[in-house]
Amino acid sequence: MSYEKLKVWQLARELVIDIHKMSLELPKFEMYEEGSQIRRSSKSVKSNIVEGFALRRYKNEIIHYLFRSYGSAEETIEHLELLFDSDSLKDKSSFDELVKQYNFLCGKIMRYIQYVDKEFDTPNFIKESEIYYSSDSPNELNNSKR
Repeated sequence: MSYEKLKVWQLARELVIDIHKMSLELPKFEMYEEGSQIRRSSKSVKSNIVEGFALRRYKNEIIHYLFRSYGSAEETIEHLELLFDSDSLKDKSSFDELVKQYNFLCGKIMRYIQYVDKEFDTPNFIKESEIYYSSDSPNELNNSKR
């Protein structure tokens, strides 16, 4: 399975694109300040999901990166609120929709964390085969497998 099949990643990816497009419409003085910050935080949501998925052999690693993803989603909401409150983002419907979508994404991330916490099992393709590590020579190892 690929991380690209995760619904939470798919939504995060869509929102990264939406945030990027929105940030290009900001006033020039915000392009490299708050615009840059919101682009980075939105990308971090998606990237942390991928990194956690790559380390899915370890339950604590998955959960660690999913919480980082959640934190970045909350940070993105904070940037949206600042941009709107400072009149840099003037389109209220765009603001409302992005905040709504990020709140929905936060909920999905939290449900995914709960799922991993409850249902985690090391994927079969990652589990180590039973090998005797106490052997000092390759010959002993080969003989013990028979």
